Amino acid sequence: MNTAYWDLEDHSAQPGPVLELGAIGVIPAGRSVVEGGAIPYKPEAFAKKKENLAKRLKLDPEVKCYLPGVPRATYMPYPFQIVQSQNDILIAYTYDSATRIVYTGKHHDADLDTWMGTSNGKWEGDTLVVDVTGFNGRAWLDRSGNFATDSLHVVERYSMLDANTLNYEATIEDPAVFTRPWNISFPLYRHREKNARLLELKCVEFVEDLVYTDTRKPGDLPAGPTGQKR
Repeated sequence: MNTAYWDLEDHSAQPGPVLELGAIGVIPAGRSVVEGGAIPYKPEAFAKKKENLAKRLKLDPEVKCYLPGVPRATYMPYPFQIVQSQNDILIAYTYDSATRIVYTGKHHDADLDTWMGTSNGKWEGDTLVVDVTGFNGRAWLDRSGNFATDSLHVVERYSMLDANTLNYEATIEDPAVFTRPWNISFPLYRHREKNARLLELKCVEFVEDLVYTDTRKPGDLPAGPTGQKR
């Protein structure tokens, strides 16, 4: 219920990057979810952010259906579900059928760098605090080109505001990109419609022609909806 998906910071309404989509691709105006309003970039990193924005149709990992990373997965415009067991917590996302485990028992070190990182959680009173490390540095933070590297460290906080509303906070730290740690926060709302559930959005099959255009032989037909040639 915010516009962080397009841009974490304040932004006006804008045309989309594809002229042919007309009003379908417009970017809605939105208020910043960043504490203090602006992301504290280092000068050279801010130049990279502007380059990302200019080349977003080619460089944004979402275009090719890569996993969204953390915290971006939380404010994409698709539902997600938090499932708490006696030991650990599962967070399942609609987008790309992404999942992650929050380890609340034994601590797990990041064995390798991944899109979604490695999440270790603990309870501080009624607040779930999730420490996330082990990122591969390829995910963006939004569609406007905000980014981080494999030095990214995210600390999330989930707390109940009422029976149907969570408050979400995240502290984002990456000394390779930012001059200091910075925070985002916003509410998350429970879906209350009848029979609410996650549905599949496995977008890989929708981008196969885009991703593999350069590898097809001359005369090959585009791939079918499940990857087979027509």
